[in-house]
Amino acid sequence: MKKSIQIAGTFVSLVVGAGFASGQEIMQYFTSFGLVSVFGCIVAAIIFAFLGMTLAQIGSDLQTTSHKEGIHYIGGRAFGPVLDLLISIVLFGIAIVMFAGAGATFNQMYNMEPSFGSMLMTLAVVFTLLLNANSIINMIAALMPYLLGVIFILLIYSLFTVDYSISELNIIAKKQQSASSHWLTSAVLYVSYNIAAGAAMLILMGGTTKDRKAARRGGALGGGVLGLLILLINLALFAKMDIVAGVDMPTLELAKQIHPTVGNIMSIVLLAMIYSTAVGTLYILAVRIVKKENLMMKIIVILLSLVGFAASLIGFTTLVGKLYTIMGYLGMVLIVAIVLAQVRILRTNKRKT
Repeated sequence: MKKSIQIAGTFVSLVVGAGFASGQEIMQYFTSFGLVSVFGCIVAAIIFAFLGMTLAQIGSDLQTTSHKEGIHYIGGRAFGPVLDLLISIVLFGIAIVMFAGAGATFNQMYNMEPSFGSMLMTLAVVFTLLLNANSIINMIAALMPYLLGVIFILLIYSLFTVDYSISELNIIAKKQQSASSHWLTSAVLYVSYNIAAGAAMLILMGGTTKDRKAARRGGALGGGVLGLLILLINLALFAKMDIVAGVDMPTLELAKQIHPTVGNIMSIVLLAMIYSTAVGTLYILAVRIVKKENLMMKIIVILLSLVGFAASLIGFTTLVGKLYTIMGYLGMVLIVAIVLAQVRILRTNKRKT
């Protein structure tokens, strides 16, 4: 069970920074559809659990030591490299959105220009990767449960301090920008871009245990926890639509409403999550391009960061709505390949019995 919890924890940590922390992602992909968004949350939880279970199981079966073993197994020799490229594109897209998210946080909390906040985050990420400051990343990873705890308390508070009727909140919610025209499509797209970012790590985590049941259980448990978090954040945002409507960072706005000090704490939590996700995605991407940590890798890190910073100036809310949606459609290719891989596994197991 310990290994299952470890796999589940890694799965949740991977998705939280890219798909949860700001609240903007949940707002566009779920809350903006009003009450029916609850069904979207349930669908997302089921898909997350199934994909997490399958990816971790593949890693365990293959005893993977590299993400490519699992990706090439899922896509085959011909299609495996294509899937690997798609994952790389998604990782870079997430890094861009993280830079923009830092800008939005500094702007909303400290009235700084978004470009300045994005630049500070870009520099922090570059220096971390150039200096190989693993101690900082490990410290933030260790703090992740506590950071989630802060968000959880914030969300519970919001649910118990509703000021408007459900019908009024529903009207306000439906006026917000949505990532897609239908709640079901939106839920699938949300899972899609997140699973594309986390697939490689899930496969590697599955490879750390020979117990395929433990791997499957960990992946499914992680998916269930993610589904619960989506539902909680969605309900909290819905309950406070009168406050969070139209803001870049809804969870930060909720924190500010409680007390300015809580807002400051929340901004630090958000920036820590954004920083951790940006460092992780850019590092994985750089390693994909250059195999060894040498001068060329450092040059790649700088170039990727500069391009990412320039793209982040488009704006956080716009990027979440447009870029994440494009990445979601790309990720659907991976989901189809994972489903087909699961079918192959079931057929193989059936033949053995």
